[in-house]
Amino acid sequence: MLVKNGSSLNFSQSFLGFSSHFFFRIFVCTKLHMIEENVILVNQNDEQIGLMPKLEAHEKALLHRAFSVFILNSKNEIMLQQRAHQKYHSPLLWTNTCCSHQREGETNIEAGSRRLFEEMGFKAELKELFHFIYKAPFDNGLTEHELDHVMIGYYNDNPAINLEEVEDWKWMKIEDIKADIEQKPEIYTVWFKIIFDEFYHYLEDHKI
Repeated sequence: MLVKNGSSLNFSQSFLGFSSHFFFRIFVCTKLHMIEENVILVNQNDEQIGLMPKLEAHEKALLHRAFSVFILNSKNEIMLQQRAHQKYHSPLLWTNTCCSHQREGETNIEAGSRRLFEEMGFKAELKELFHFIYKAPFDNGLTEHELDHVMIGYYNDNPAINLEEVEDWKWMKIEDIKADIEQKPEIYTVWFKIIFDEFYHYLEDHKI
């Protein structure tokens, strides 16, 4: 116990409060990693045909439902994220604002909003633009084979990134992304290069 100017600083209480919060966060993150989520297996018409653990679906390259979110600001720049260094595939590569898989019973917008908040720490109104099917193998033997629902939203502030998921972030102009992918494709995720091309051509043909 340290007493100074008539006030006491209880270091043991402060430490216990800090350590309790710290270890609670570790416990929650560990439990979340232990519980492997299922993905929704679909046919080419996006009709559900089953559920499967995410890793198994990626090992077997089975078609499943997914989504990709693009957040733009008032300057028409896209918010990109760099995947966290501890991700089991594609660590430290740049990709769109967020992407993941719908849970059973979730709408596409509900899933996109949930994951946007989990990864980037903010909420934005999302609108679905289109969906398409793609297949992209990884270097580690896994394969993304997804019916991907692409969504867009607008936001002008800084995100509050979840460091378990995201290493870094930045705003980047659409034309600059296109040029950078051509010059340095190795710094971007396999799926982002495919999805961005679809997104870019959609913007050419539609007003959003």
